[in-house]
Amino acid sequence: MTRKAVFPGSFDPITLGHTDIINRALPLFDELIIAIGININKKYMFDIELRTKMIEEVYKNNPKVKVISYTGLTVDLCHKKNFPYILRGLRNPADFEFEKAIAQTNRKLGNVETVFLLTGPETSYISSSIVRDIYKNGGDISGLVPKEILKFL
Repeated sequence: MTRKAVFPGSFDPITLGHTDIINRALPLFDELIIAIGININKKYMFDIELRTKMIEEVYKNNPKVKVISYTGLTVDLCHKKNFPYILRGLRNPADFEFEKAIAQTNRKLGNVETVFLLTGPETSYISSSIVRDIYKNGGDISGLVPKEILKFL
C-alpha cells in the first residue's frame, strides 16, 4: 500500500517551519502533496502562481513532492486524490487545540486521518504572518525562509 499525505496550507510564503515539517515527513510517506489552499475571503501577499513556483523550486529535486492548489474542504481533496492522510505541523499548545478539532472533524466527515509532527525548536517561532510583516517592513527574512525562494522576492 502506498502511503500518501496532503500537507495543506496557504504557504504565503513557505517558511523554514513548513520545510522542517515536510522534510521530516518525507521518510514517512511515499507521496506528499503540498496543497495550497485558496480562500476567496483571505487576502494573500503573494499570488497563487508565485507561491506555487516558490515551493516547486524548493522541492524540484524530490519526486515524492507535488504542489497543487485547491479550493474547498481538504477532506474532499483527500478523497478526490485518494490520499488517506493529512499532514499538519504543531508549533505550540494553541496549534494543537485548533488542529485537534479540525482533525476530528475530518475523520468524522471523511475517514481521513491526520498525522501531526512537532516543529523543531529552531523553527517553532516562525509563521508566515511574521515573515510577511518583516518582509513588508524591509527586514531580512533570509533566516526564516528557504534560500531558494529569496530569488522570487
